[in-house]
Amino acid sequence: MKPTDLSKVFHSDPEIMGGTPVFTGTRVPVQNLIDYLEGGESIDEFLVAFPTVKRDQVIAFIEAAKESLLATVCHEHSARRVSGLAAEE
Repeated sequence: MKPTDLSKVFHSDPEIMGGTPVFTGTRVPVQNLIDYLEGGESIDEFLVAFPTVKRDQVIAFIEAAKESLLATVCHEHSARRVSGLAAEE
């Protein structure tokens, strides 16, 4: 998903919840989803508790977080590999 598309999923606005990232079109902080999942609750349970959030938003948020994490890990791995090759020379 492109960064511009993420604005349809979540955003941060100083006028809404003091700039806390929320799901677009709601006042539901994305941290609530993370807290629910960390606490062992399901996506369905989260959606029941926060009916203004759409399933597509939750899935898109998780996908974006996954892509960001994987990009970070791959970047770190590549940097270590390049560093290791430079050390061998």
